[in-house]
Amino acid sequence: MNLARQTIRLYQNAYTGLSPATWWLSLVLLINRSGTMVIPFMTVYLTQHLHFSIAQAGLVMACFGTGAIVGALLGGWLSDKIGFYQVQFWSLFSNGLLFILLGQMHTFEQICICVFVMSSVGDAFRPANSIAIAAYSAPENRTRSYALNRLAVNLGWSVGPAIGGILASFSYQLLFWVDGFTCMGAALLMRLFLPPVPAPVKEVKTVVNKDDKVWKDHAYLWFLLFATLNAICLFQFSSIVPLYFKEVMHLEEWAIGLNMSVNGILIALVEMVMIYRLDGKMPNLAFVARGALMVCASYLLLCLLPPVWALAVLFMVVITFGEMFCLPFMNSFWIGRSKDHNRGQYAALYTISYSLANIVSPTTGAFVVQHLGFKPWWAITALGCVLSGAGFLWLQKRLAGKQITSQP
Repeated sequence: MNLARQTIRLYQNAYTGLSPATWWLSLVLLINRSGTMVIPFMTVYLTQHLHFSIAQAGLVMACFGTGAIVGALLGGWLSDKIGFYQVQFWSLFSNGLLFILLGQMHTFEQICICVFVMSSVGDAFRPANSIAIAAYSAPENRTRSYALNRLAVNLGWSVGPAIGGILASFSYQLLFWVDGFTCMGAALLMRLFLPPVPAPVKEVKTVVNKDDKVWKDHAYLWFLLFATLNAICLFQFSSIVPLYFKEVMHLEEWAIGLNMSVNGILIALVEMVMIYRLDGKMPNLAFVARGALMVCASYLLLCLLPPVWALAVLFMVVITFGEMFCLPFMNSFWIGRSKDHNRGQYAALYTISYSLANIVSPTTGAFVVQHLGFKPWWAITALGCVLSGAGFLWLQKRLAGKQITSQP
């Protein structure tokens, strides 16, 4: 009984102390991500219903990835100019309209242009949202605020594709309309319950500070390099790993989907409490390095153990814990290096690093697997995790050394 009470109190403490605005922002994200139905089924829609070739479908998805990079740059720049609140609202609302418009496009050229514009508009939301979490949270609970944000995203991603699969069995057009209306609904909810925030006030500077421009922050650029490498390795679990489960482990689609849901369930049950207990105990990059090594361990399991169904579950558990150590503390690190008037620049580059990883991860993985097989690729991916983890530790020691030498 005492253990049960302690557990309940631990969960209560993990979720208390966050601002109401943080909760509303997470609810907006939950609604938005719960409507994520078009993108997971995009290649199926293009090849099976519009009868595009696989190569054409790949080019459409390349337009999506390119638009995401443009959107990240645009969102970060606009957040510094007009404020993150306005960028979030108009990105959500306009993206909803573009989803509905995309459903009316039929030619290859029309869809490429529409997907590029839609991705550019939609991904402008991401850096603005990162800035919003920092603005609505206190420094002492910022990491937990990001964890709550991630919880909402993961819960939404677990709901959206499942509902989308049901709707697609009736009509693919329903996907575009429902996805569009959930985007616009999330925007209206934000307008109703989140207080508008004005654009950041620009400081009048008489002396140029080299850290004001993100390109001059060399430590942050090193961080982005290691973060991109880490993300390329991590994102294999949503692209190449399901293919391994199907072709090598011979799992059925429903079993693959159920196993993938372990990721969202674990994050929902564990991450907030874990962050509550660990935040502030070590530097952020030390936690990130440990997460990278956990991701490495998950791929080594695929490389060394026989391909049975229990391995699929074990892999998903280990890589999810690696993800929980990496992503929340990465967010805290870059927010800590930015300032109010240049946070958009930092958010944009961080978002772009993940957009690049989303393009490189599946294409590189598919190329290597086709020519070398799965196990050599798991070994290469594990090595990439070790390199990124070592990079984070090196960067942490470098930053710690600078702090020591700068003290009087």
